[in-house]
Amino acid sequence: MSYSPMIAATTTSAPKSIQQQVLRIISKRKAIKSKRLRISSSLSRELGFDTVDVVDIILELERNFHITIPDEVPLATVGDFVSYVASHAKAA
Repeated sequence: MSYSPMIAATTTSAPKSIQQQVLRIISKRKAIKSKRLRISSSLSRELGFDTVDVVDIILELERNFHITIPDEVPLATVGDFVSYVASHAKAA
């Protein structure tokens, strides 16, 4: 199969373009190949992201999608970021 496991494992209803942009931003932060990213991947446990990395990702997502991500929003996995952006960036 030529499908990427990342896309095949997608359980969110996010449009592919939003999902791809979010994955690109996350993978760029630590130069992780997007093939390693799964919707269920934990940023801290599996990918080694620290708090500063997560804040930088949030800031870049806010800039790119013209949204605000409040501090209290639980964002632990790649899917959490994709879902939040997809549900709040409809007008973008």
